Amino acid sequence: MNLLPFLKAIESYVSGWPLIIYIAAISIICTIACGFVQFKYFFKAWKFTLFPEKSAKKESKGKVDMTPFQAFVNALNTSLGSGAVAGVATAIYAGGPGAAFWLVVTTLFVLAIRYCEVFLSAYFGARATSKVTIGGPMLYLKQVVGGKTLAYLYAFFAFVFGLVGGNAIQANSVGLSINTTWNVPYIWIAVGVFLFILYILLGGAKRIVKFSEMIVPLKVVIFFASTIIIILYHYQNLIPALKIIFSSAFSSKAVAGGVAGFAVKEAIRLGMERSIFATESGLGTAAILFGSTGSKQPVRSGIMSMLAVIISTFACVLISICIVASGVWSSGLDSTALTIASYKTVFGWFGGWIVSFLSVSFAIGVLVTFAYITREAWLFLTGGRFAWMHPVLYCGIALWGALEKVQAVWIASNIVMVGMLVINLFGILYLLPLIKKELKRFAKTS
Repeated sequence: MNLLPFLKAIESYVSGWPLIIYIAAISIICTIACGFVQFKYFFKAWKFTLFPEKSAKKESKGKVDMTPFQAFVNALNTSLGSGAVAGVATAIYAGGPGAAFWLVVTTLFVLAIRYCEVFLSAYFGARATSKVTIGGPMLYLKQVVGGKTLAYLYAFFAFVFGLVGGNAIQANSVGLSINTTWNVPYIWIAVGVFLFILYILLGGAKRIVKFSEMIVPLKVVIFFASTIIIILYHYQNLIPALKIIFSSAFSSKAVAGGVAGFAVKEAIRLGMERSIFATESGLGTAAILFGSTGSKQPVRSGIMSMLAVIISTFACVLISICIVASGVWSSGLDSTALTIASYKTVFGWFGGWIVSFLSVSFAIGVLVTFAYITREAWLFLTGGRFAWMHPVLYCGIALWGALEKVQAVWIASNIVMVGMLVINLFGILYLLPLIKKELKRFAKTS
């Protein structure tokens, strides 16, 4: 039985306009209830991240796996991933340059969701009675109606999503990029990925955190430097490119059958979808990372976490401008191939090498951080038992993902991701009065 058409039908049904409207509505509600926290505390997000106070550096509760700053680095590691290199290009291919505009608009509102989920995780994480803090929606969902069931259901979805979306698909991306660019056999790539992940996992949470701190600055510098060079090379096309992005976000065109406005609808839908999926706001993954810090300042953690979304969105915007300003957006290419085409207009054949390196480094970064996220979900589901099984499962899935075609797995991960979103956003909406009250208290004392 071919599962692909069945999975595609389910994905189309669950991730359509009803989900987008649900996310948009809660984003707007959170934004208003929190007094436009993403704008009010924009500069403090930078300050708290780059210049933490001594009290914030030292704070901890019980046994913790990482500091708030390390949680920020790991959150950036997952959000600054293949969504920038391939996801934005796919959105532009399918919905036109206007998708980039709606990506930015959506991000301005989902920033409030990111604040809320991280605040709640840090707030209840600091009040957890266990010696080892397991953060994330698993903690605060217990406070809502049907909480125990929702917490375990979310943990199950997060674990499955981590294995397929954060592991198998990323391992496949590494294999595809290295094989295409350097012609290395897939079996050797798969073995290399397996051994690398095994080495990381055997070192526990500390090794995961250490690797993330090492790879994030490298990939951020190379990515931003290369995209800025492309934009500067095509500087004469910069203003026209911005005009195209803005105008195509609102223009309508007739398609077969005379349906006006199709282009606008697709641009809005794809822009919103890529913003949510690229930044992972609302999925609760960043909440798992920040909830494991033992932070006694949840408002500060929530504000700090928004910066990872801002940086990853800025990366998506730069890629969008590169694709449009270089003139390749209408070439008919899709995904990573479209991004590579924009790089080749400046770097020639070496542009493919740069994009391949970014794809590999982004994918490895996601692989490593999701090793921690799935570990937390597994420990929650098993009550801390069978911890040894997690590395076995994670490494085995990575080996398989590097060897096999994962189109069906990609679709399955999108379906599971919808489950995470629906459950997590319900919990945030239910606990919004608490979020609002604590933010007001912080505003009075800061």
